[in-house]
Amino acid sequence: MNDRNDGAPDAATNGNPEQAGHASSGGTRAAERIAALDEDAPVADVADSLERQLEEARQAAEEAKAGWQRAQADFTNYKRRTEQERVASGNRASDSLLLKVVALADDFNLAIEHVPADATGSAWMEGIGAIDRKLRQILEAAGVKPMNTEGQPFDPHEQQAISYEDTADVPDGTVIKELQRGYYIGDRVLRPAFVAVARNDTTTKDNTTDMDKE
Repeated sequence: MNDRNDGAPDAATNGNPEQAGHASSGGTRAAERIAALDEDAPVADVADSLERQLEEARQAAEEAKAGWQRAQADFTNYKRRTEQERVASGNRASDSLLLKVVALADDFNLAIEHVPADATGSAWMEGIGAIDRKLRQILEAAGVKPMNTEGQPFDPHEQQAISYEDTADVPDGTVIKELQRGYYIGDRVLRPAFVAVARNDTTTKDNTTDMDKE
């Protein structure tokens, strides 16, 4: 039985000499590759090379991620700036038109304040008053409202001081007269008020008076 096994064709080659030759050749090439690997590229060197490649890939991925994040932030900032510019442009156009309506409303109001006595109650005067009320309604619907300045402390952010008047009747820096009405639109200034401001030095006067009493 052993003789038959020894003489039987190899099961892997099915008795085919050509297949046997290929198997032998394949085994030789594999052995050669293993030998070359052992001689030219030790396992430790291969591992180091793979680690370097992996680290380079990680760095490339981090750089790509950082670049994407910067691009996303730049795009977000661009969208915000574009929206702000669009709103600002719209506000400027709207403000320009509203300022013209405000100036016209002030003219009508001035005309009403200085109407001649013989024109009071006339049809002409009634028409002027109707136009003035209509203009005020338009401004109110647009969110425009007049400032209240007289008797209030001077605010350089909302008012322009056209003149100063020396007086001790009110505290220093008080608005004593409104020369041109100011207006808000929403929570911002549409047109500053032109005002006259009280000027006095009550502290100096009080100190002088106390010294005189002594």
